[in-house]
Amino acid sequence: MTKNTISAVPLAGDTPQQFVVSHLRDEDFKTDGLRPYAAYRDLGFVAATGGAVRAHVIRNVAPFKAEDVSHRHYHEVGFQMVYVLKGWLRGEYEGQGEMTMRAGSCWLQPSGLKHTVLGYSDDLELLEVIMPADFPTVDVPGVGA
Repeated sequence: MTKNTISAVPLAGDTPQQFVVSHLRDEDFKTDGLRPYAAYRDLGFVAATGGAVRAHVIRNVAPFKAEDVSHRHYHEVGFQMVYVLKGWLRGEYEGQGEMTMRAGSCWLQPSGLKHTVLGYSDDLELLEVIMPADFPTVDVPGVGA
C-alpha cells in the first residue's frame, strides 16, 4: 500500500483523509476477520480515513455449511455497501425476502437490517465498504442454524 497525506474535505470529524493504494496480492488475505469461514483483504481505508471507513475484499475460504454460516444478525453501521466481485451469495433480508446476488450485484444494507446468509458459491468474493470502520454485529437470539 502507498499512502500520502493531502488536504481534503474530511469524511467525518476533523481527520484529514490520506491517499492510499492497495494492489491485489493473495498473501494480503487474512483469516482473522469477523467470520472464520472468510479471508479479508484490508484496502487501507481505516488508517487513511482515521477510522471513518473500512473497505475490504472478502473471499470465502470454506464451503458453505449452514450450521457455521446461517445465523440471523444485523450490523449497527452508518453505511454498508456490498458488491459481488465473483460467484454468488443467497441471503434473506428483513422485509425483502430471499434473493441471490451474483457477480455484478450491489446492495446498500441499512443499519439494523436483519439478514441471514443462506448459501454461497465456493468462489465467492465481495467488496464491502462500511462506515464507521469499527461497528458492532448483533446476533438475533434463537434464530439461525
